Amino acid sequence: MTAKLDVAGLSVTFGEGSRAVHAAQDVTFSVAKGEAFGLIGESGSGKSTVLRAVAGLNAYAGVVALDGAPARRPRPRAFFRRVQMVFQDPYGSLHPRKMVRSVLMEPMLIHGIGDCDRRVAETLVAVGLSPDYAYRYPHQLSGGQRQRVAIARCLVVEPEVLLLDEPTSALDVSVQAGVLNLLDGLRRARGLTYVLVSHDLRVVAHLCERIAVMTEGRVVEQIDADAIRAARCRHPYTRALLASSRGWTRSAASSDTAPA
Repeated sequence: MTAKLDVAGLSVTFGEGSRAVHAAQDVTFSVAKGEAFGLIGESGSGKSTVLRAVAGLNAYAGVVALDGAPARRPRPRAFFRRVQMVFQDPYGSLHPRKMVRSVLMEPMLIHGIGDCDRRVAETLVAVGLSPDYAYRYPHQLSGGQRQRVAIARCLVVEPEVLLLDEPTSALDVSVQAGVLNLLDGLRRARGLTYVLVSHDLRVVAHLCERIAVMTEGRVVEQIDADAIRAARCRHPYTRALLASSRGWTRSAASSDTAPA
């Protein structure tokens, strides 16, 4: 299958001279059409920086291409019709003084899409909300509902690629699974391509077929989800990341010997 999204030699540097910080260095990966691809690593590893560069929100060196065509810089409006981004914080990504209807209509007006009220209602239903939610404000919604609205804002322009920046990390554990299952169902139903950033191995293993592991701004290993589950990791950092994730399970905690 032809790759839908290609990232080649992507590097991002903040600052200059002795104060320069190389947040991402020579990052390369390809994501096929309809595939879910994960970027995982500890905080500060560069994964969100890469995602923002793909979206054109960070200056970068290297190439980001859709269907083999390099994306222009700055990104043209047509790019955002095809590529949308779900941000980490649903409390900060929605305008507090705009009803949900206005939030969803704004991208349609920008891209010249008509029949807005029908699309708003259908998209809210697609993310598991009643059409009545169109007339609520963000402060009247729970965290999970806000993130569903943020996802709906992306879907309403019918994109092909979703960039997901830790979409569940700001949510209560009790609602994370619902949002992850929603994203998984939407990808399969609509043939969407995902690039998911997370520090949580469980999240990427649930949603993604392949995963790139990042540390210190570099991709140190690309591995499929089955290999992660079976602990077939080659790079020491990936093995350490997997071990640390397992170290906080209930069974491991209960097996510890209490101090005397």
